[in-house]
Amino acid sequence: MMGHLWFGLSWWSKEGRGLATTTKIVLIMEYDGTRYHGFQLQDGFTTIQGETEEALWKLTGERLRVMAASRTDAGVHAKGQVVSFRTKSSLPLPAFINGLNYYLPRDIAVKSAHRVGDSFNVRRDAISREYNYYILNSLTRSPIMTGFSYLVTGHLDIEAMNLACQALIGEHDFTSFASCIGGRAKKTVRSVHRAKMEKGGELAVFNMAANSFLPHQVRNTVGALIRVGLGKMSVDQFHSIIEAKKPGLAGPAAPACGLCLMRINYSSPFGGESENL
Repeated sequence: MMGHLWFGLSWWSKEGRGLATTTKIVLIMEYDGTRYHGFQLQDGFTTIQGETEEALWKLTGERLRVMAASRTDAGVHAKGQVVSFRTKSSLPLPAFINGLNYYLPRDIAVKSAHRVGDSFNVRRDAISREYNYYILNSLTRSPIMTGFSYLVTGHLDIEAMNLACQALIGEHDFTSFASCIGGRAKKTVRSVHRAKMEKGGELAVFNMAANSFLPHQVRNTVGALIRVGLGKMSVDQFHSIIEAKKPGLAGPAAPACGLCLMRINYSSPFGGESENL
């Protein structure tokens, strides 16, 4: 379930040798990533992290650094991003929610806030991340869905796409589904817990959950699955892409607009102090 966070026995800690106490706060955030160059700070670009840190400065008077459980790319959305920071502020949790939402742009929102133990780490303690990719399978565009889905006009064979999905489940080397190898993607083995395609009306949704993801892994996976669905690639050819372990082989990637981070899963439920408005 989204929002499963582990809390230590103590909420509070001393910072350095001074008397000032700090507390670690976790936020569950939702955002429309269309206008942003991803979550992570980048010089010269507007990012979710940059907007969040600016709002925290206006609210608390502190220059704080935030950490996200998953660094979403440019144009990618989130419904359940998990973000943490340390602060000396004694503001109650509702004030963090309401105050940050006052200062944040309208396409970014804090949904809930939680005080957590010092040892909790939003990245390291996460056991899985879950993404949805939305495909508008229609002959015409949708002004409402344009920013949140990828338009595919040809008929999609959902059964064939799900047959291909079966090869993704389990622990595999997903080099072929990464746009680049290096940095945080030096290790290319990932454990996929769920990969499935569902369709209702004109909307097809691909859901994928894994311990973590390589750069552009979900979008490259969707790009290959769409080719399967359109009859441009066989299920066996899809399997051979996995086995090839060649960077970028599964591309081209599906556009960022259809991708949304749904939730971050942790092994233990919330405890301690939480606030959901």
